[in-house]
Amino acid sequence: MNEQSFEETVARLYEENSSYDIEAYYFIREALDYATRKIRTGSDNRHVTGAELSEMAREYALEQFGPLALLVLNEWGLYETSDFGEIVMSLVNEGIFSKTGSDKKEDFDDVYDFETAFAVPFLPEANDSAKNK
Repeated sequence: MNEQSFEETVARLYEENSSYDIEAYYFIREALDYATRKIRTGSDNRHVTGAELSEMAREYALEQFGPLALLVLNEWGLYETSDFGEIVMSLVNEGIFSKTGSDKKEDFDDVYDFETAFAVPFLPEANDSAKNK
């Protein structure tokens, strides 16, 4: 993938529809790179599914942004996993990403709840005395 081509494509997509911040497109590309490194090990050169990319995007966001992950993603216009699918498919349509014949935007729908995935891991656990009250 040509870096300039990606930058130009993302800038144009943003001009056409500013629902997602430009940073959201870069995040999805980085999350796909992250997923590819984690999933494709050794000779396993298989395709990353929508659900896998969503899970790896969660893991990557938590590593990169910690307790601010939900805030950062929301700031970029990402509120649910279907938003990942919107970005992925727009990049597929532009020839930046590729897909298999069975891939569809709906593969990203309801993979997990953002609040649960990004906020709950950082909530303090209630101690036993608070639970018993």
